[in-house]
Amino acid sequence: MKKTASILSAALLAGLALTGCNNAATTAAPAAKSDSTAVAGSIVFFNIDKVVESYDMANDLRSVVETKVSGIQSEIDRRGNKLQKDVNDFQNKIEKGLLTRSTAEVQQQKLQQQQNDYQQYVIRKQQEMQEEQQVMLNQIMDAISEFVKEYNAEKQYALILTTSGDILPAPVVTGNPALDITDEILAGLNAAYVKTKAAEAGTK
Repeated sequence: MKKTASILSAALLAGLALTGCNNAATTAAPAAKSDSTAVAGSIVFFNIDKVVESYDMANDLRSVVETKVSGIQSEIDRRGNKLQKDVNDFQNKIEKGLLTRSTAEVQQQKLQQQQNDYQQYVIRKQQEMQEEQQVMLNQIMDAISEFVKEYNAEKQYALILTTSGDILPAPVVTGNPALDITDEILAGLNAAYVKTKAAEAGTK
């Protein structure tokens, strides 16, 4: 979870680092608890690590992707183990003199082809796993980005900055806790996600 949050943080720090009121959407944000005392026109910030780690949609997507990735990795391991077993069996027969030279050459060529096929399979599946993870990150990033725009349509802050970690690294080196809107962003995201899930359930 920490690793995924860190990867997403890097993407969001690039995409969400500066969100101004001029870029805000016109629809109002879902209700969120108000912990900060910032007023319209303020420069505020939120901790993207905390948001990603506690955002219900991110956790649900992460669970789905981890299940898919685990299944793919299990199949890679299964095929790899079978290939290794075939290689070991071949070597054992060679050592015991159980194969003629011509038969050994044919089986060796088959094993080489199996190994080449396996390597290509691993490459394809690794790309598939990377794509699954990237799509998940894009979905989370898009949901947070769109929510922040809607949220700021109501709040009208001059800038919304993102930060990560406990020491407020760039673009925020230090900040007044009253300008930290992390809890508001997180509460609003989760409230919006609950509504979305309820609406989707109602259409089924």
